[in-house]
Amino acid sequence: MPTEARTGGDQTPVIEFRDVEKRFGDNVVLKDLNFTVARGERVTLIGPSGSGKTTILRLVMTLEELTGGYIYVDGEPLSHEDRDGKRVPVSKSQQKRLRTRIGMVFQQFNLFPNMTVLENIIEAPVHVLGMSKRDATDKAHRLLEQVGLPDKANAHPTSLSGGQQQRVAIARALAMDPEILLLDEVTSALDPEVVGDVLEILREVAETTNVTMLIVTHEMGFARDVSHRVMMFDGGRVIEDGPPEKIFSHPEHERTQQFLSAVLRD
Repeated sequence: MPTEARTGGDQTPVIEFRDVEKRFGDNVVLKDLNFTVARGERVTLIGPSGSGKTTILRLVMTLEELTGGYIYVDGEPLSHEDRDGKRVPVSKSQQKRLRTRIGMVFQQFNLFPNMTVLENIIEAPVHVLGMSKRDATDKAHRLLEQVGLPDKANAHPTSLSGGQQQRVAIARALAMDPEILLLDEVTSALDPEVVGDVLEILREVAETTNVTMLIVTHEMGFARDVSHRVMMFDGGRVIEDGPPEKIFSHPEHERTQQFLSAVLRD
């Protein structure tokens, strides 16, 4: 697995966090957070529960609102911008346009139970991207083949196993041709025997596309295999950042050593 992102000639980060702060009431989850993700780079966030990892993904997906600071997608402000020295919200149209470049696979699948598998997959391409229903349907069938569910197009999510639902959720995210794919603990709600199947699909996506990935996972083997970079979080801060072979084999920070020792032992 290569250890350098496939950035091409464009050096503008696909994702940039600049002085980001996120509070929930008096609880400061993220404080003065600064990092970038290059085009085609796959970055995995590791760390204990409550360290702010999922909040980062939800901020990029605009499911949570920034308390302070800025997030940029391809150099454009995602939710707030600096205008004449004042921090102000961007237009809804700009946020919506940037959001179409971002896909997310959630821990709990988040499929629409009243829709068939096919309807779940084509909903956003048709109504957000303006794709024709025929083209979206053809693409959905190709994606269902890719995730190993070619015969489930007319099934409803409630009739599927957890592993099958998560594979549908991956197909739904890929149907939007995202520039950025966010993966939030995508195997944590699954039975252990199906985790490998889901991770194998994501490995294939990583190896056959140039999609930028921001990943939150406790599957350390998967993180080591697919990541160009691993960032260790604790208390809403990045305490260590480097290639997977360094973070997993020679971590420098004592907290990283403690965390990995506990996780790998489990």
